[in-house]
Amino acid sequence: MELTTIWFLLIAVLFTGYFILEGFDFGVGMLLPVLGRDDRERRVLINTIGPVWDGNEVWLITAGGAMFAAFPEWYATMFSGFYLPLLLILLALIARGVAFEFRHKRPEPSWKRRWDTAIFFGSLLPAVLWGVAFANILRGVPLDAQHEYVGGLLDLLNPYALLGGVTTAALFLTHGAVFIALKTVGEVRERAGKLAVRVGAVTILLAVAFLAWTLGIRSSTLAVALAAA
Repeated sequence: MELTTIWFLLIAVLFTGYFILEGFDFGVGMLLPVLGRDDRERRVLINTIGPVWDGNEVWLITAGGAMFAAFPEWYATMFSGFYLPLLLILLALIARGVAFEFRHKRPEPSWKRRWDTAIFFGSLLPAVLWGVAFANILRGVPLDAQHEYVGGLLDLLNPYALLGGVTTAALFLTHGAVFIALKTVGEVRERAGKLAVRVGAVTILLAVAFLAWTLGIRSSTLAVALAAA
């Protein structure tokens, strides 16, 4: 096996680990105003991811570092072409992290409500934009002879990529609801379990639609075999 293949597989493992572990963080954040009916319940939801959310982001940092070290041209093309979506993801992650730390600093309901809003949008934006970014990678983006992105923002917001963003957001929502059901008790757990079933059904439909569209764009024997599996 060539060294480039080993690096590519390592990066794939790192991104997979990030989306699996950070996925339920995003899901819990998006479900904060849905399942948290009062401040106590919202505090319970935040506490489920409190010990792990910052550690889960290390997977993303490591994946980015591995891309820069092993495939600098790929790194440069992706981070320049997807500059605005990645900047929005970064700002959302910063806002979410600050909200986790500052939410409990003051007792006023309006103070907590503002930070809860930051947690919600700080989870929703990355959940959607990561799906948009990776859907565009699967679809392909216009590059010139120097491997520089020559499209615009609207080229990235094509229907296929938007479906990818909605699909990843639905996956993270399902993951978050299941995680909450596992980590809580009482009414919150019951509501999370029921929501996981409903959102999971929608997620399956979205995933099938996205997979079918992907096979229509990148059809191959290997892709069909993986989809069947």
